[in-house]
Amino acid sequence: MLQFLKISNLALLESASIEFEGGFTVVTGETGAGKSIFLGALSLLSGARTDKAVIRAGADECVVEASLRFEVSSAIDVALEEMGLPRCEEGELLLKRSLHMSKSSRISVNGSLATLANLQQLGPYWIDFHGPGEPQRLLKNECQMEMIDLYSGLEEEVSVYREQYREWRETLAEIDRLRNETQLSPEQIEFLKEQIASIDALELSKERIAELEADFNRVSSGQELHGLTNEVGNGLTGDGGLVEQLGVFNRTASEAAELDPNLAEFEQRLGSLILELQELGSEYEGYAAGLNLDPDFAETVQAHMSDWQNLRRKYGREVADVLAARDEMSRKIESQGDIEGTLRSLNERADEQEQSLKRRAKELSAKRLTAGRKLAKQAEKELLDLGFKKGRCSVEMVSGSGLRSYGDALPQLLFSPNVGEPLKPLAKVASSGELARVMLALKTILADVDATPVLVFDEVDANVGGEIGKFVGEKMRAIGKGHQVFCITHLPQVAALGRNHFFVEKDQSGKRAQVSIDKLRNDGEDRLSELARMLGDRKAQTALTHAKELLAEA
Repeated sequence: MLQFLKISNLALLESASIEFEGGFTVVTGETGAGKSIFLGALSLLSGARTDKAVIRAGADECVVEASLRFEVSSAIDVALEEMGLPRCEEGELLLKRSLHMSKSSRISVNGSLATLANLQQLGPYWIDFHGPGEPQRLLKNECQMEMIDLYSGLEEEVSVYREQYREWRETLAEIDRLRNETQLSPEQIEFLKEQIASIDALELSKERIAELEADFNRVSSGQELHGLTNEVGNGLTGDGGLVEQLGVFNRTASEAAELDPNLAEFEQRLGSLILELQELGSEYEGYAAGLNLDPDFAETVQAHMSDWQNLRRKYGREVADVLAARDEMSRKIESQGDIEGTLRSLNERADEQEQSLKRRAKELSAKRLTAGRKLAKQAEKELLDLGFKKGRCSVEMVSGSGLRSYGDALPQLLFSPNVGEPLKPLAKVASSGELARVMLALKTILADVDATPVLVFDEVDANVGGEIGKFVGEKMRAIGKGHQVFCITHLPQVAALGRNHFFVEKDQSGKRAQVSIDKLRNDGEDRLSELARMLGDRKAQTALTHAKELLAEA
């Protein structure tokens, strides 16, 4: 229930602090007096989008605050927790929204900063609007389905169906993901196998690559290296080489040592040098002789080096990088068997889920059709009081294309306002005034099962009058026994039935227009005067007398 509403600088209203009671509340005033400001305040708190034009001229900020109390707040507390907002304390929900001319708007829920999306999510938990544009919702099959589900108590079955539908869609999405993102084509598998084979052919290791690089260097410069090492070997030990030349000096050194024993050490050192040069020359010659200049070997080394360079460009410069890539490719190939099995399992599950959903959808459609026709018959009785003496209602199921989150078919409400006219979808036969009364009839029936605490009817009594207007008021008063009902009305027959009466007035006597919202006492002259005004003349005795009669009857 809406307990308190505070409005600051909204349109023509400078400020208002209003306390509310339960039951049926009417809001009246001259045309253009500003009754829409009250609705605008509630719309802002329910998450309606707006712009800064609603801020009162000359003001920097517009603020709307409300306090609501829930007898049972468990449902809205769950919603608040899911949004990361504080739960209601003792069932009280506090909402605040401010719009600033030069700053960003601010929203708070139970004292915590919130977003417009949060207000929009919370709105359906506490308020339901029915105005000149709102009955258009009744033309939508989804809205009609919600009413039938509410009327027939199908919410639990619908919830189970929707959960199973969600699981089915998740299974289908997983199948698509595996097919499109993970499953490899035969060509892709063949490519990976070729890559693995090229890696395995190199028998990769740090030592193997070091050996390959050494072989490649030798093969690449084999002829030049053979000539150079041969040249060094011949220069040391060949004919006329350094060893042969040093042999001459070695003999001379021996003769010198015979003449002076002190030179014997020098002779020995020269002999050792000649031996070392002979050994070094032999090693150069051996190296040259050992070079493998076989063309087949050279071709193999060059091919392996080319493969290694290609792998480095694709998978990384180090041996470890290439081996890691090889393991990942192998894993992908091995996983293909698992994917095929997983896909088979998922497809079987999806088929089972789909068959179960089809059975549930068929059951839901049958129950909705039965409940919808029962609701339509009750609506016919309610519409009798609302001016449709020969009005008829019924429901048919309109099949969709496959399974949807609601089932396999949507109910469609059929209506005939006049005798002799065939039943047709509401959109094809009902005017806005007729739609509003059909909505009111349905709300009257659903009042006991509708959990929304606050219902707002904006001129739902438009285009009706006299006795019908009284019946419209009585319907809303009946709904007010289990809900808090607000009705913006121009009909005195409706206004007299309100348990609470608020009067909206625009004062233009000063330099700028001012709107006020005041509560009228049920036993006060001000309420009697307002009803007389609505009857035509607040000063006319006949109007005052009629107003007294309306209040007495109410």
